[in-house]
Amino acid sequence: MAESIKDRVAVIGMGCTAFGERWDKNGEDLMVDAVYEALADAGIESKDIQAAWLGSQSTAATGQPLAQAVKLEYIPITRVENACATASDAFRNACYAVAAGVYDIVLAAGVEKLKDSGFTGLAGGGGGGTAVSPPTPPPVQFALAAQRYAHHYGMKPEDLKRALARIAVKNHHNGSLNPKAHFQREITIEQALSAPIIATPLGLFDCCGVSDGSAAAVITRPEIAKQLRSDYVLVKGLGLTCGGRQGTLQSQYDFVHFEENVTAAKQAYQQAGVKNPLKEIDHAEVHDCFSITELIICEDMGWAPRGKAPEYVMNGVFDLEGELAVNPDGGLKCFGHPIGASGVRMLYEVYKQLQGKAGPRQRKNPTLGLTHNLGGTPGSFTCAVTIVGGRD
Repeated sequence: MAESIKDRVAVIGMGCTAFGERWDKNGEDLMVDAVYEALADAGIESKDIQAAWLGSQSTAATGQPLAQAVKLEYIPITRVENACATASDAFRNACYAVAAGVYDIVLAAGVEKLKDSGFTGLAGGGGGGTAVSPPTPPPVQFALAAQRYAHHYGMKPEDLKRALARIAVKNHHNGSLNPKAHFQREITIEQALSAPIIATPLGLFDCCGVSDGSAAAVITRPEIAKQLRSDYVLVKGLGLTCGGRQGTLQSQYDFVHFEENVTAAKQAYQQAGVKNPLKEIDHAEVHDCFSITELIICEDMGWAPRGKAPEYVMNGVFDLEGELAVNPDGGLKCFGHPIGASGVRMLYEVYKQLQGKAGPRQRKNPTLGLTHNLGGTPGSFTCAVTIVGGRD
């Protein structure tokens, strides 16, 4: 019978670079900065790492760049790629290796250097075939989800747009408090509503940008963690699901929820023993590639009833001082989205929150934090959910 990951793995060190247009660094430079911050935080050296997992969507083709950058000597390094869930999947693989007893101390890192490439979204070549389809880049895909959401729940388009603008304002406020965020300035509702349209109804402030950055985590068993520090955090639940194009193949698919979110959250909640997520989860880093995505995620995660997330958003439930703070570090929208690093960057914020080291973003007495990544397209996603918490 399958066993839960709960409390079998500890995070003892984390590092994260500033995200943004990092013209001063290449991918290896960014990995050095993130990994050595994590090692110093854990109080160990690179020679103590027994295995590593490197998440990269396009910057690294193998694990060798990490070995070269950090001077890891002939240890197993696995390069992981799983669209926007890449870094979370690298962390997940590292956790299971430790839980299985194969290694004592391992490293999970993610990196992406996209600004130099000129690329403006998920990289990847198209396969061969005879299918003919219109160009639907990510902003278009999620704009269609936003339009469907308003239609499905009978919302006036202007009311939905105002709720989406409120999400953007929230995340910009949180990002303004974060010295490592790509965008660190406040915006107003009026600025968000009047911004240039990217794909109706999504405006400029509804869309995350492309960033460079790296993040890293040192993972071990709890009994080892106790010897190294008192404020380690424990992994409580890991969920990951992959869709099989059900949404594009089934005519009844509603496109106002993403089943991959629901099933991955269910996996993680079951492992962590979470029964009432809105009450038990203190803060969450979710995949706000677009403001509508964050809105739908809040319902898929069970934090708001179906069709009620706009009301919860407008009432401040997900604000930094709200019942459940969503994207307290600014989210993809403001911290940034170097694809292969984002999941571990999210964990970095949760780790700091649980330790009481999040500075002006700090929540009061947090117990459980959650990270969420979503990669792919509406109707066929990969979703990763991670729940971590302090010691009992």
